[in-house]
Amino acid sequence: MKRSPDLLRLADTVILPGFEGTTAPDWVRRRLGGGLAGVVLFSRNVATPAQVAGLTAELRAENPGVLIGIDEEAGEVTRLEARTGSSRPGNYALGVVDDEELTEQVARDIGRDLHAAGVNLDFAPAADVNSNPDNPVIGLRSFGADPLLVARHTTAWIRGLQSTGVAACAKHFPGHGDTSVDSHHGVPRVGASREELAEAELWPFLAAVREGVRCVMTGHLLVPAYDPELPATLSPRILTGLLRTELGFDGLIVTDGIEMAAVSGPYGIGGASALAVTAGADAVCVGGENADEATMDRIRAAIVDAVTGGTLPEERLAEAAARVRALAAWVADRAPRAPSAAGDGGATAEVGLAAARRAVRITRRPGAEAVLPLTAAPHVVELAPETNLAIDKGTPWGAGEPLSKLLPGTTVTRLAEPDVTGPGALDGVSDTVLGQAADRPLVLVVRDAHRHLWQLGLVERLLAARPDGVVVEMGLPGRTDLGVAHVATHGSARVCGQAAAEVLTGAVPE
Repeated sequence: MKRSPDLLRLADTVILPGFEGTTAPDWVRRRLGGGLAGVVLFSRNVATPAQVAGLTAELRAENPGVLIGIDEEAGEVTRLEARTGSSRPGNYALGVVDDEELTEQVARDIGRDLHAAGVNLDFAPAADVNSNPDNPVIGLRSFGADPLLVARHTTAWIRGLQSTGVAACAKHFPGHGDTSVDSHHGVPRVGASREELAEAELWPFLAAVREGVRCVMTGHLLVPAYDPELPATLSPRILTGLLRTELGFDGLIVTDGIEMAAVSGPYGIGGASALAVTAGADAVCVGGENADEATMDRIRAAIVDAVTGGTLPEERLAEAAARVRALAAWVADRAPRAPSAAGDGGATAEVGLAAARRAVRITRRPGAEAVLPLTAAPHVVELAPETNLAIDKGTPWGAGEPLSKLLPGTTVTRLAEPDVTGPGALDGVSDTVLGQAADRPLVLVVRDAHRHLWQLGLVERLLAARPDGVVVEMGLPGRTDLGVAHVATHGSARVCGQAAAEVLTGAVPE
């Protein structure tokens, strides 16, 4: 069998590539005109709401039915607001509040912004149950560790988003929460039995299917209870047997970034793509640094060669392409507003900040009343760990900047692991910080301190000298016994920092 034009077109239909730049490259426009059905946007493609609306209009001019996907989870994983920090908290904060109506409102607000910008597929929400507190890639992206809570808020999020005409995508099937490896770098293993999976990891996905979620994203996870050899993205037993047959999902199955090492490492980016479609995936997401036409051609060739070589039935490829077209038709019936409507963020600011305020929890110890509320400009130390690849490295976070607006004269020092580790570094940094904070309030801002010994070591050293120090945890609150007052924001979004600053200064609105 030759690489016929029809076969090449089918392969084009199931690939969702990323690309570089804030305008559509020539190759993307040309391929959209020739059969490419969709693309994926990343923060590298986003400058302003108006610019994104213009970019999506360019894409739609070449293919009016184009699927335009994005990872807009809010909180830590934001693409629309990667340059400013998110105006809405992420899933974990919403799970702490545990108000399903609020979760639905936040998701609806996100959908309005995406809809106005011309984006019609959001790779969210994360439906993972974060049962492993040391998970390096999920954490705050999950609604929590309780499967029933995660299921309730997953469905609320889907309702809110899809009410705006933007398709939701529950991820990372069959559940990335109980893992300790980042699938960007290796293959996480989920050791639960089938019974345990049904009681925990699978419950939110079943709820999402029943809610009518339009899309499910695969996780690059090894789940021996179902397949001891192939990760979920490449496993017919998991995608076809479990997701399609057992859970009854009939919408679009899309892969997580196929360039990730967990699948592309052993099989190559083309081989992994062909295996994923064979297993039951309908669309292959291509992101990361693999954002060029040459990669697109390699993937298309591998898929077509799998058909001509007899390992991928043409009927399976045609079925996948039909599901892509079906989702494109669903969102096309809900055409985006004019580009000029993009960026209308009034409701976003109100709903997002209100949610962040409700998620703050404060633990006070004896003496806290003498420290809080802060009335003098503090010295703020922010400890910045390495984040996983799902989080844009340039996204601003912290409590120092909003504190400086409420208390002019606030100073901020940001430290990373290399600043604190090494011979004599801890002593030197501690002495410097204590000198900077002399006769001033001291605020220590951490992020997942329980997972980073260098953060805990410095915090404990500083608090030994300054027991009146206040700790703000902007990650998972593994330790709430640190500081004369411990403020847990349950997120590091811009609005979470604002909410923390308000609590510290007593400026919380009535």
